Amino acid sequence: MHDNKRKRRKIRGFSKVGSIEARWGYFFLLPNIIGFLTFTLIPVAVSLFLSLCRYDILTPARFVGLLNYSRLLRDSYNLNALKNTLYYTLGVIPSGIIISLFLAILVNQKLKEIVLYRALFFLPVITSMVAVSVVWAWLYDPVNGYINYILRWFGIDGPNWLGSTTWAMPAIIIMSVWKGLGFNMVIYLAALQGIPEQLYEAARIDGAGWWAQFRHITLPMVSPTTFFVLIMSVIGSFQVFDQAYIMTRGGPAEATTTMVYQIYVNAFQYFRMGYASAIAWLLFFIILGASLFQIKFQKRWVFYE
Repeated sequence: MHDNKRKRRKIRGFSKVGSIEARWGYFFLLPNIIGFLTFTLIPVAVSLFLSLCRYDILTPARFVGLLNYSRLLRDSYNLNALKNTLYYTLGVIPSGIIISLFLAILVNQKLKEIVLYRALFFLPVITSMVAVSVVWAWLYDPVNGYINYILRWFGIDGPNWLGSTTWAMPAIIIMSVWKGLGFNMVIYLAALQGIPEQLYEAARIDGAGWWAQFRHITLPMVSPTTFFVLIMSVIGSFQVFDQAYIMTRGGPAEATTTMVYQIYVNAFQYFRMGYASAIAWLLFFIILGASLFQIKFQKRWVFYE
């Protein structure tokens, strides 16, 4: 009897201490919870409600149901923005992943100065997108820009990069790939350094060359990293805005108008808050669908140890 009472007292004591620790834990989490509710969850819920309304800030919101969604699916401007966003995504992701992987292989060497090269390649990642866009807009200048100046050395008359409907989006893609290489390179570098050296030694003993080692060892071993980079790249590419806003303002002739740029124009130029919210939620479902599609089929090409 006495032993049972002592056990109950100990259990009550532990539960009391646990309760106090839990309260302190929630207390320290409270600022983060308040911030999440204030700046994320509540605004998202409000935007979902506004997507079902006609709202221009100056007048009260009027519920219109799915009218905004049906309208944006028929709007040629939004369809063009979706096409441009897909064009940008298909241009940035494959080239960015392939180049960053080979760049990671190059800097994964045991050389004395390799740390400096890694830092130089990563430097554009921590540079402001605004600053990078301004500098590249100057480089793309058809008269005084260095890119066309170098092309003239080879007898090539460079195009009006940002003023041409044909070249404006490729110009933005080139700049975006250059800026994002360092981030993916560092992730791939960590994956490469986690591959056991014994695998390469065994392959070399069996007579495997560089390409065979890359195809049968490197690619399968970094496939989980590739899957992560692919998911993050898709999410980031569909949300492209800064480059189009700073370098071309969506032009010329809406050749670089993207989904997020359309959200900005409708919300902060035309004050169609309900319509802009509908575009944002359409973009959310597109990104969600693309992510789920990749997750579903990743078992076919992603290999885990």
